[in-house]
Amino acid sequence: MLAVVCPGQGSQTPGMLAPWLDLPGLNELLGSWSELAGVDLVAHGTTSDADTIRDTAVAQPLIVGASLLSAHAILGDDLGVVDVTAGHSVGEFAAAALAGVLSPEQAIRLVGVRGAAMARAAAAEPTGMSAVLGGQADDVTARLDELGLVGANVNGGGQVVAAGALEALAALAAEPPTRARVIPLQVAGAFHTETMRPAVAELQAAVDALPAPDGDGAPRVALLSNADGAVVDGRDDALARLVRQVANPVRWDLCQATLAERGVTGLLELAPGGVLTGLARRTLPGVEAFAVKSADDADAARAFVARHAGAGTSSDG
Repeated sequence: MLAVVCPGQGSQTPGMLAPWLDLPGLNELLGSWSELAGVDLVAHGTTSDADTIRDTAVAQPLIVGASLLSAHAILGDDLGVVDVTAGHSVGEFAAAALAGVLSPEQAIRLVGVRGAAMARAAAAEPTGMSAVLGGQADDVTARLDELGLVGANVNGGGQVVAAGALEALAALAAEPPTRARVIPLQVAGAFHTETMRPAVAELQAAVDALPAPDGDGAPRVALLSNADGAVVDGRDDALARLVRQVANPVRWDLCQATLAERGVTGLLELAPGGVLTGLARRTLPGVEAFAVKSADDADAARAFVARHAGAGTSSDG
């Protein structure tokens, strides 16, 4: 049974799209997506430096564009081989496109709105995020509560990303939970917290402007929600969850639990891959994981897909 997952913000690297654009048609496709996102994805994916692509308004459509480009190159239109899909944070928009809830063009347009809106919300007050690695879960939660911080990403494998005021994050680093390490992250603000509430309204307006889907718009591939790891119940549910996600925690640990319950045998992480396969290797024993990092991985990724498509059993759990 094949799961295809899509990475989130922070996975981008300078020049990561250059090899993909050598493949037929992909340069033109990315160019058309640039117009939809309001961001030059071709330039940012090939020549922009690390500081430039760290900008939230650039990073989000760039990452979703990379995932959808790699999906196009590896899977083509044969999405029937995918049993379940999920995406971490902004990656959930790429997963929604794979599931058929959104078209790739709609996903790119919405992420352009999301990235710009979240960048504006982050600029309104000084906040940030830090990874907390290790420690006992109860101790970590207690320390975050004590400092008024939010576990904005609960990733499993002993990894929680704390978000909130910079002073509180500094206090966390100075006195971390027992047997835990704190690593400040290079992000613009406290994503997936109430700090992002202004961005929710902007994204909701963009979602409300989407045209009605052909047919019922039901997902053609099981799509897991960041909110609780549940399989979404139709297009309206999926879109509502995508909007709420902006100001609410990402529960990737619960997404991984659902993948295990459904009997996934192989997990393919689309470009720019690496982070989610790393988590899977710690939390999904027995599940083979493959990270698509460049266009050179495309042939091996197709072989991986062929090996796992249709294997195992599914349960809605």
